Amino acid sequence: MAKIKLLITYDGTDFCGWQKQKDHKHASELPSIQETIEKALTRVFNEPIALSGSGRTDTGVHALAQVAHFSTERPLPKDLCWAVRGHLPPSVVVKAAWEAPQEFHATLSATHKTYRYQIWNRPRASALLHRYSWWIRKPLDLDFLNQSAQFLVKNQDFKSFQSTGTEVKTTVREVLSAQWTQKKNGILEFEITGRGFLKQMVRNIVGTQIDLYTRGEQPAKMLEILEAKDRRKAGTTAPPQGLFMYRVYYPEELDNKCRRI
Repeated sequence: MAKIKLLITYDGTDFCGWQKQKDHKHASELPSIQETIEKALTRVFNEPIALSGSGRTDTGVHALAQVAHFSTERPLPKDLCWAVRGHLPPSVVVKAAWEAPQEFHATLSATHKTYRYQIWNRPRASALLHRYSWWIRKPLDLDFLNQSAQFLVKNQDFKSFQSTGTEVKTTVREVLSAQWTQKKNGILEFEITGRGFLKQMVRNIVGTQIDLYTRGEQPAKMLEILEAKDRRKAGTTAPPQGLFMYRVYYPEELDNKCRRI
């Protein structure tokens, strides 16, 4: 039984998110990324394939480096990425594949992740970036955003930034870094790295920061919101199209045991 690790990139606009949904009356009519790739792999290997991802992304959220794994006893094609390509839409690409050790698990083995959020901060909208950024007309202050972001870098309770819908044992998470930068193409980019994230946590953080600046609050208001542990004290949820899963990290010893195929 071979365990295969995949590196996947996708445009999440036309999908209900990463995770496949149960068949019920409230399920989205859009397909999930997970089931789309599972169906493609099932055709390649001619057997049912179950895929496990490093984490969920919501409807409309993108990924530059989602990691997933599956197991199979079937012979591997010479070029798996090429073999699966013809069974996937252009918006989903398997960039690389490895044969991984049996102890590897895309979800459980991950140590931390990086997400990036893009804001198009210009007076006019961008026709080419509307699927990949949040357009905000009013000029934003980079110093304000970074001052408010500094309160995030800690092992603390992020309950104020958790959306309902997913049960968790604890809302305590450790954020390792959080910073805004001005890109040359006119994009304001927020990058956050942490050991775990709550449901819509990054989008809630971004939306809250924008709300605080718009209302003329002080950056230290972020600390007050964190300490409240109350979602009602935070701001709006930033729209999904600006968010990207950027990188997933694994222990070096596991990475070294993976053989590229």
